This record gives sequence, structure tokens and C-alpha cells, in this order.
Amino acid sequence: MSDVLRAPAELKYAEELDWLESIDDNPKPFAWRLSPKMVRLFVLGAERADGLDREISQKWFGDRSIVERAIVTLASDRGLLLIGDPGTGKSWLAELLAAAISRNSTLVVQGTAGTTEDHIKYSWNVSMVIAKGQSRESMIPSPIMTAMEAGSIGRFEELTRSTSDVQDALISILSEKYISVPELDSDGIVFAKPGFSVIATANSRDRGVNDLSSALKRRFNFVRIPVVTNKKSEAEIVRFRTEELLRRHQIELDVPPTLLDVLLRSFGDLRAAAASAGSDDEKLESALSTAEQIGVLEDAVLHSNFFGERALTARTLASSLVGSLARREPEDLAILNKYLHGVVEPRSKDEGGDWPEFLDGGRDAIATLS
Repeated sequence: MSDVLRAPAELKYAEELDWLESIDDNPKPFAWRLSPKMVRLFVLGAERADGLDREISQKWFGDRSIVERAIVTLASDRGLLLIGDPGTGKSWLAELLAAAISRNSTLVVQGTAGTTEDHIKYSWNVSMVIAKGQSRESMIPSPIMTAMEAGSIGRFEELTRSTSDVQDALISILSEKYISVPELDSDGIVFAKPGFSVIATANSRDRGVNDLSSALKRRFNFVRIPVVTNKKSEAEIVRFRTEELLRRHQIELDVPPTLLDVLLRSFGDLRAAAASAGSDDEKLESALSTAEQIGVLEDAVLHSNFFGERALTARTLASSLVGSLARREPEDLAILNKYLHGVVEPRSKDEGGDWPEFLDGGRDAIATLS
């Protein structure tokens, strides 16, 4: 898949999925390609106690119980709603689950203010309707309808971003498990096949945008994805994603552990400052998520490869951090400047290492943006 910018999980990990399917003799719900145990192995990676003949890489880093509850929900007749802060890996977990269960994670509806009922039900090919009239051939099924007909997993990203009428249309799909097409005289009902379910994601910071109705909430099992606070786990996530980036761009560049530690500690400091801030003006607009941490490192790695000395430096890392997190002017710049002077400057004197260069790089970046 070298000619694809970003391959879906079922293609990216096709070899692992094929192998797991070939050795899987456990009972499978409905038309699942893998049993629940093998789905968990695919997502969380194999441990020595699993006794497999090959390594299965860990792809999602989080509590095992979260993955197990998500799998159990999908084996029931209820939808799965993954809810959490931005950057906690909700969409990635949804993609991995759909890939392992259905070998198709691309049946996705993106929730926005412009999402309509057609996006989750069906629309029409106007030219075919004019030529031959309304029929199943001239109907354009939505990703959700396609998932229903195939007995697969459909995905709905950012559910709370869609309007109430769109959410209401989803209620009937989740409860009745069919879509009625009144325009067709015959063959006017599309029934869901066994195995159909919906994985939706919702941003906990979008509370109040388009709140879910009680009726829709009852048709989902809620699984909350917490923010990663364990430094070791977060380091594994950042390292895993960075290695993927380097392979994709065919970049031979090392990320020194000391610089990764600088990045992790910087985000930890900024999160602590945000938690103790008295008002929103005293907080960075950024959510300071693990995903944004990965974005900072990705920016620094690419800059070092294309415009630097093909070696990641603390100065470049600091410049990328300021450039990525300074979204409001002058508020964010003032917060970052306060952090550099109040935390990084004393630390650079006490600990040395990469911190003095990180301090200089941050100051230069703020001066450039001011």
C-alpha cells in the first residue's frame, strides 16, 4: 500500500488479521471475522501468556477493560459510543475494532453541522432516476445502510456535532434495525443482517453543542476513554506513532529518549498549569492531548529532516511546540512565555541537559510570532 497516503487498518495490518483468522478456533458472534478474544489480541497485542507463534503488535494503548467492554457491546444488539476528550484515541480504537470484526473500517459518516439524514440513510442518483425512475439501482446507500446490508460495523464520527434530526434518524436504525424506503413500491425495506452495529464517537468537550436525547442514549453503551496520564503509556503511544511516521516517509532519524522526556514533561507542566488556571484566558486553547503531542513531535521531525541537519534538536522541538500550541495572540503566547520563564528557565539551570537549548528555541519562536 505504498501508493496510499494512509491505508485503513484492515489493509495496513492485513497480514496479522489473516494469520489471526487462520488460527482462530474460538466461537464467533454472527458473521464476525475474528472471535472476541482475537479482536482483543489484535488491538492490544499479544502477551507471552497467549502462547502465539508470532508477535502481534500493540496498536491501541489503554486499559484492557475498555477494549473488552467495547467488544462485548458490539456482540450485543446495542450501539457503542466512545466518548472522551480530543486526542484520546477514540477514532483509532473504533477503526481497529471495525477492521478486526468486519475487515472494513471505511463505512464512516462524519458528523458535522451539515450532516443530513441522507448521509445515514440513502440518497438518489439523479441522472439514473430521470432515465429509469426510482429503483434500488438508482439509490445511493449511505455507509450505515451498506453496513446493515453486509452485517458489518458502521461508524459515526463526532455524533454530537450532528443536528437533532440526524440523531433522531439514527434512533430508528438502532432500535428497529431496518431502513424504510417509501419511494419504492416493492423491496422498500432494507433489513440489517446479523453482525450489524454502530460505533459512534463523541467529544466530551462538545457537551451542549447538540446533546444526545435520552432515547438515543438508551440505544448506546457508553465507554469513556480517559486522558492518558501515565507517563510510560504516553511515551509508548508517542513513540509508536512517531515510528509509523518515520517508516511512512522513509526517514532515518532518531528521536533521542532525552528529547522525548523533554516533550512529555513540557506537556505535563502545561496540563498542570491549565488545571490550576482560574479562567479560560489563563489556559492554552489547545487540549494538550496525546494526539497534539504527537503532532508537535511530527512537526519537529519533519522540519529536522527537510531543513535541519537530519538530527532532532531541542531547539527545533521547542519551536514546533510553540508553533503548534500558540493559537491565540497574545493570550497563548503570554502563557507559553510564562511557562518558559517560570518553569523551563529554572530547570535549565538546575538540570542542564537539553533544557537550556529548549529554552532558547522557545524564546526565539515566541519572539518570531510576537
